[in-house]
Amino acid sequence: MKKEEIYKDRAVFVGVIKQGDDERQIMEYLDELEFLAETAGAMGVKKFIQKVDKPDNRTYIRSGKLEEIRTYIEENEIDVVIFDDELSPTQLRNIESIVKVRILDRTNLILDIFAQRAKTAYAKMQVELAQYQYLLPRLTRMWTHLERQKGGIGMRGPGETQIETDRRIIQDKIAKLKEQLKKVDKQMASQRGNRGSLVRISLVGYTNVGKSTIMNMLAKSDVFAENKLFATLDTTVRKVVIENVPFLLSDTVGFIRKLPTQLVEAFKSTLDEVREADILVHVVDISHPNYEEHMKVVEDTLKDIKASDKPVYVVFNKIDAYRYEEYDEFSLVPKKPENYSLEELKNSWIAKENTPCIFISAKKKIGIEKLRNDLYKMVAEIHAGRWPFDNFLW
Repeated sequence: MKKEEIYKDRAVFVGVIKQGDDERQIMEYLDELEFLAETAGAMGVKKFIQKVDKPDNRTYIRSGKLEEIRTYIEENEIDVVIFDDELSPTQLRNIESIVKVRILDRTNLILDIFAQRAKTAYAKMQVELAQYQYLLPRLTRMWTHLERQKGGIGMRGPGETQIETDRRIIQDKIAKLKEQLKKVDKQMASQRGNRGSLVRISLVGYTNVGKSTIMNMLAKSDVFAENKLFATLDTTVRKVVIENVPFLLSDTVGFIRKLPTQLVEAFKSTLDEVREADILVHVVDISHPNYEEHMKVVEDTLKDIKASDKPVYVVFNKIDAYRYEEYDEFSLVPKKPENYSLEELKNSWIAKENTPCIFISAKKKIGIEKLRNDLYKMVAEIHAGRWPFDNFLW
């Protein structure tokens, strides 16, 4: 293991199987949670699952399972317990008092990754706002690390407690960040307006599906790409010319299951690139066993940000990594998604109405010429509609 890949914390993960849940799917969710933890710098050690009718209001899981986790933590030097759901302030406090180590929920973990990945001042402000909005209802003890208490005569009401002071500090910070972001949003809107009437294409998709790799390939740019979740936070826009047709290509933050509402709100302006695009290129990791669910998450998020009315071109990426299990024709078990060959998948998707799509490998450069040709045709059609007398096609 390289020096920079040494993990800081040892983590265990906790999920629940509610009535009607698929146990295998819950395990896949915990695998994704472990990948998130690795991205944040923690090493996954063990996963715990409990079957419940509904999560416990006090401790999310039942006392017997919590005691099992506490014993495991003591015997294996675990630093942090991560839950695959957002916990209430009461649940966080109660669990922490029993297991005596740090407790994170899924939302907190994603916010932590965003904080690590934010590079520009704008992205840092967006993440900071989301963190404070998450923290505000969870002020259950003294948060002396925020800043000194406001002092001075008349600055504090009679009998104000530390928690009230901290809450006011955070509310002030949230208000200040919102004001700062408003100013930057205006500047960014002005920049988008100054780009003229060039056709805009926006890459969207689940996190870690290869959007940045495709961006680099089409735009001959050097956007940061890595096999980790949320490698890209800042929206990158590049001018691309295919043959003689110019257009703008943008790469945005990846979506994920249960994306914290605070982040969707904070990154609203960044996602304006998606809302204002002429075409959305939905990149999908076809090699992932849950790729169809990932597609649904992206479609739902596009609805949330009011961008679901755009023409969509689906790019199934990572065909070089696609694996399937041979199906026994004489088996009495119905054919499952993992039994379909790549050719069968291609035929089923291409046969679907209103689903323009392509199967590629950005890493191995398979299908790239057809991708470029398809984009050229789509952009040329929009371009010709805007400038009907422009003779660039003849």
